[in-house]
Amino acid sequence: MVKAIVGANWGDEGKGKITDAMAKEADLVVRFQGGANAGHTIVNNYGKFALHTLPSGVFYEHIHNIIGPGVALNIPVFVKEIESVIERGVPKPKIMVSERAQMVMSYHILFDQYEEERLGGKSFGSTKSGIAPFYSDKYAKIGFQVSELFDEKILDEKVVRVCETKNVLLEHLYHKPLLKPEELKKELLGYREMIELYVSDTSAFLWQAVQKGQNILLEGQLGSLKDPDHGIYPMVTSSSTLAAFGAIGAGIPPYEIKKVITVCKAYSSAVGAGAFVSEIFGEEADELRRRGGDGGEYGVTTGRPRRMGWFDVVASKYGCQVQGTTDVAFTVLDVLGYLEEIPVCVGYEVDGNVTTTFPPTVKLEKAKPVFEVLPGWNCDIRGIKNYEELPENCRKYIEFVEEKIGFPITIISNGPGREDIIYRESGRKV
Repeated sequence: MVKAIVGANWGDEGKGKITDAMAKEADLVVRFQGGANAGHTIVNNYGKFALHTLPSGVFYEHIHNIIGPGVALNIPVFVKEIESVIERGVPKPKIMVSERAQMVMSYHILFDQYEEERLGGKSFGSTKSGIAPFYSDKYAKIGFQVSELFDEKILDEKVVRVCETKNVLLEHLYHKPLLKPEELKKELLGYREMIELYVSDTSAFLWQAVQKGQNILLEGQLGSLKDPDHGIYPMVTSSSTLAAFGAIGAGIPPYEIKKVITVCKAYSSAVGAGAFVSEIFGEEADELRRRGGDGGEYGVTTGRPRRMGWFDVVASKYGCQVQGTTDVAFTVLDVLGYLEEIPVCVGYEVDGNVTTTFPPTVKLEKAKPVFEVLPGWNCDIRGIKNYEELPENCRKYIEFVEEKIGFPITIISNGPGREDIIYRESGRKV
C-alpha cells in the first residue's frame, strides 16, 4: 500500500515525526518534492535530529529511502546529512537517489540571495536555499540532471550554455561576478564523486515494489498553503506540496496512493512571509512559541522564530480538502496544556461578511479572524496512550476541530518522542 504524509498548513506541522513513527511498518520512504529549504525534526532512540533532505525512514535499517525525481537535490547537504546521522550512532541507511533528480547548484543559492537583496522590502522571505532558481531552471530546461554527471561530453557543452544564460543576469541585473564554465564543470565532477554510489533507477525500483504490494510512504515537505497553485501565492514554495504530486515526484501510478495522512498542528505556526489570519502577537505569541514543539517553535532549517497563531479551521479544512485527506494526524496537542481557555479561528470576516471558505490571497490579506473560545484542560497529557484517558476538555477540543474541518482525526501526537502517539478510531464518517 502507498500512503502519503503531507501538511495541511504552512509547513512545520510535524510530518517528520509522523513519518518516523509510521515507517516502522513501511518498506520504503520516498521524498518526492522540495529541497533543503525546510526540515523535519525527529526525536527517537538515537536522539534529536533535524533532517533537511534525507527521508525520515533513515533511522530504520530495513527501509529503502529514496530521493525521487521531483526533489531539488543539494548534494553537499545530502552527503553531510548522511555522515551526521552515522556519526551519532545510526546504522548506515539504505539510500537511493533517482538518476532523474536534478541538482541545486551553488549558483542557484547565489541567485536566490541576489534576488532577495534586489527586492529589498518586497522580498518573498526566501530561505535562500536556491529553491526558486532551481525550479525555474528545471522548467526552463537548463537544469542539470544527476544522470548527466556521467556523460562528460554533455557536461562540456552544457556548462558553456548555462554560463552564457546566467552571466547576462549577473552582469546586467545583479552586477555580480560572472560564472566560468571550467569552474562549473569542476563543481559538477565533484558532485559526481560524492553521489555516484547512491544513484539508481528508482522509478523501476518503485514499480517493482508496487507490484509486490510493499508498504511505501511518500513524505512531503511544507504544506497545502505553500503550494504554488493552491496556496497563498506568491508567498509559496516552488514545487507542489500536495499528495497528488507524490505520484509524479516519486514516479508511481496515481491510483496506487490509498491513504493520505494530512498533518495538522493543534495550534498554528509559520516561518516566512505571507497571509496568516489567526496569527497572534506579543506575550501571548512568545509564550506559545517558547512552549511549542520540542525546544520551542523555531525553523528547523533557518532557525527563525516561527510566527504563532491559534488553530485555524478555515485554513486547515481547505488544506485537508486539496490534499485529498483520508486521515488527519493532530500534533503537539500536549503544548496547549498550560491554557485555561483555547481560542479557535472558526471563520474569516472579509469585507463585512463571515466566510468559512478559504479565499485567494487578494481577499485573504483583508481577512480578520472570527474566534470561538473552548475550555482548556490545564494539565500535562504526555505519556497517555489511550484516547479515553485524555482529559474530557482535551477530547472535546479534538472532536470540535474534527467536526469543523470535516475529516477524521485518527492520529494524535502528545509529545516529541516516537512513542508519544495515540491512535484513535474516529467516530466521524467521511
